[in-house]
Amino acid sequence: MTKLRFRQIHLDFHTSEHIPGVGSEFDADEFAETLKAAHVNSVTCFARCHHGWIYYDTEQFPERRHPELSCNLLAEQIEACHARDIRVPIYITVQWDHYTAREHPEWLVCDENGCIPGTKPFEPGFYRRLCLNTPYVDWLEAFTIEVCETLEVDGIFFDIVAPTPCCCQYCIEDMLKEGLNPADGRHRAAYANQVLRDFQERLFSVVRSLHSEAMVFFNSGHVGPCHRSIIHTFTHLELESLPSGGWGYMHFPMAQRYARRLGVDTMGVTGKFHTTWGDFGSFKNPAALEFECMNMLALGAKCSIGDQLHPTGRICYDTYQLIGSVYGKVEAAEPWCEDAKPLVDIGLMTPEEFTGGRLHDAALGAVRILQESRHQFDVIDSESDFSPYRVLVLPDEIPVNDSLAEKLSAFIAAGGTLLASYHSGLAPDERSFNLPELGVALIAETPLYPDFIVPGKLSEGLYNTGHVMYLRGMEVSPIAEADVLSWVIQPYFNRTWEHFCSHRHTPPAAPADYPGAVRNGNCIYFPHPVFTTYDQSAPLWCKKLVVNALDLLLPQPVLRAGGPSTALFTVNTQPAQRRLVVHVLHYVPERRGKSFDTIEDIIPIFDVPVSVRVKGGVSSVYLAPQGQELAFAQVDGRVEFMIPRVDGHQMAVLQMA
Repeated sequence: MTKLRFRQIHLDFHTSEHIPGVGSEFDADEFAETLKAAHVNSVTCFARCHHGWIYYDTEQFPERRHPELSCNLLAEQIEACHARDIRVPIYITVQWDHYTAREHPEWLVCDENGCIPGTKPFEPGFYRRLCLNTPYVDWLEAFTIEVCETLEVDGIFFDIVAPTPCCCQYCIEDMLKEGLNPADGRHRAAYANQVLRDFQERLFSVVRSLHSEAMVFFNSGHVGPCHRSIIHTFTHLELESLPSGGWGYMHFPMAQRYARRLGVDTMGVTGKFHTTWGDFGSFKNPAALEFECMNMLALGAKCSIGDQLHPTGRICYDTYQLIGSVYGKVEAAEPWCEDAKPLVDIGLMTPEEFTGGRLHDAALGAVRILQESRHQFDVIDSESDFSPYRVLVLPDEIPVNDSLAEKLSAFIAAGGTLLASYHSGLAPDERSFNLPELGVALIAETPLYPDFIVPGKLSEGLYNTGHVMYLRGMEVSPIAEADVLSWVIQPYFNRTWEHFCSHRHTPPAAPADYPGAVRNGNCIYFPHPVFTTYDQSAPLWCKKLVVNALDLLLPQPVLRAGGPSTALFTVNTQPAQRRLVVHVLHYVPERRGKSFDTIEDIIPIFDVPVSVRVKGGVSSVYLAPQGQELAFAQVDGRVEFMIPRVDGHQMAVLQMA
């Protein structure tokens, strides 16, 4: 398996032909020494950018060499970095290429209306996509071969590579040859996936035939279940996830908890920018950058920080002061992160495979709840191995076909437990439940809403009275053997123009004849979309209902911990070193502007109690990297200790006897 380095820079260089003196102030030694001083040991540099320009002395494509380039930029970057043991993966744009789009409009993606999607003719930008089923791919292969034969290649980063349904002449002709109907959107989507697979296999083979150890990655801006079938075309995964650039702070943990199960090394990608790519003259708040990198380590990923080199080629000293302040801490933490694997109880099934690749609110709400309640979990799909997990969570929108039903039933029969909600467990046609273990039968959507759930047997930390459920749920009937855990109160009536009450919704009236939560053996089912509700409006009672249900299904979790709910905890294992590593992070994102969250201050927390489930004895517990020994006790298969102070990020190490 390709092993990534921990401290990478992704150095953008999308540079217009209208800017003079490109590379005129580039100093190779200054460039590489600045990176080295900032603890950087890998940097992705550009062969060709979104403008379509090439940044080395190309022999085959001289017309595409940047017209203002004054040096052999990429070759000099590689030479200087290699002299200092800094890797240099090479960046090649794929579907965004302004030069090619202008010269070969017939290679552009065409939509079902006969239009070219993306940047309009009189708007700035290079966001028209090139189709991967055109002669453009022949040109791109020739270019990639020249890169591999001309330069020292550690790896290739192919950017903007995604399945794109297309109605260009090439796609229509080839779909017809394949017996597909180009007028059918489903056929176009399926063919786009096949085109992508063929493209990646072709380019992967080209690179590896010329450099057998080279890293290869195809970037689509997200990693999810769609990557499973083509993972053989990746040597590793880089998870682009700039929280301030549209991804938000929940995207990376969602994507990484899935990606780390695909059998290749992973790397998180954030940016030094205050907002997103191309934000010149901006600096991310140091606390935010520190959190984003430490969260990558805690979740088992290596780190990459996006930057953009100035057109002159002069590297920004101040930017690398910022990056170095974080990467110094990353370097100090590496011994406790190398080859670390997550220790988890729960498999959270993502609806993404059923929603066309879209991240679902239910999954994001579930990630929030599980993280805030200290549960250790992976994100999985229907093809995953269920055996490593003690609990499976099916949040709100997981349809269950016969194949998945058989797999889930086997998991439950083997002693596994399951928590499902709302539409999860229904057959794909949504007419009935296809998982009898849930112990409920479908009646219909709730007739009156929003209704109110009375926690009942899930009332720990809650008032045992009606709590409003903002989103409409399902009316179900429990089987005779099932245990009704929570009850529902209906409102007087639905809010319409004919009858309404107060500002928002109708108050509770009388008990409903359907439950709010049901337990049947090893399964608990919530008829409401509790996870989507939490993602949208964060009612504490939804989180507590779920947490209380998990306490019934998982009485001895891997981790229990105190401290505020803003603290994040992960538990990793390093088998070779015979130790467990607990990461604690306390950084609080705030919505200080209208567009995105950020972190400005690191707020320390003190005397955080931690309890970890262990097999066998523990010889010592200490803080890393400080080496400070901690007092601990072993009680009933758990190790209990106190972390005296957490300043943003702290590791506690349990050394096994």
